[in-house]
Amino acid sequence: MNSPLNPDAPIVSLKGLKRSFEQGGQRIEVLRGIDLDIMPGEIVALLGPSGSGKSTMLQAVGLLEGGFEGSISLAGECAEDLAGDERTRLRRDHLGFVYQFHHLLPDFNARENVVMPQMILGTPRAECEERADSLLASLGLGERLTHRPSQLSGGEQQRVAVARALANRPMLVLADEPTGNLDEHTADKVLEQFLALVRGEGSAALVATHNERLARRMDRVVRLHDGVLTHGL
Repeated sequence: MNSPLNPDAPIVSLKGLKRSFEQGGQRIEVLRGIDLDIMPGEIVALLGPSGSGKSTMLQAVGLLEGGFEGSISLAGECAEDLAGDERTRLRRDHLGFVYQFHHLLPDFNARENVVMPQMILGTPRAECEERADSLLASLGLGERLTHRPSQLSGGEQQRVAVARALANRPMLVLADEPTGNLDEHTADKVLEQFLALVRGEGSAALVATHNERLARRMDRVVRLHDGVLTHGL
């Protein structure tokens, strides 16, 4: 796994993070001065109802779009000071992403979907496949390596997406309602495997969810409401 420059420092630190939009001639404040530190290996639940700004906050942490006020520090680097290609490098080297919908490449099998991000990073093909097979086996997909997404169940597809997110040993995994598209039983199983794998890999995670029951299974809970972040349930 990648290690932060200072192991005692937060992997990600948000200070005074704000985001607003103009809509119908009105200014809508989505994030109102968010402060949050996530430490190495910590799994944090970001709890809030739909439309509370959870996805906007994850996009900020993931360096996926601009327009934010405040500061974002990732792996000891101030992201707001970086040019576009440097932000891409920081995102590629240190972050993994899991979304509500798996977004797997339909023409590639499970192993190939997990191999792809590793090859983009320049890892040798044989090493990529060994890593992919190990991750997928740990998620119970050892017999499904050569199946394409259309041949997998919804829960299996999301497990492949989890393996893909962890393929490059990210410092931080950002998960946006990762079980929101699954039935309750499957969601519980996928979340259990996700948390076990993230902890086993030594990564940190910020997991957006509206499900308080699932949030309680993580190390810490923060709640986003009306653009303001509070701690605890």
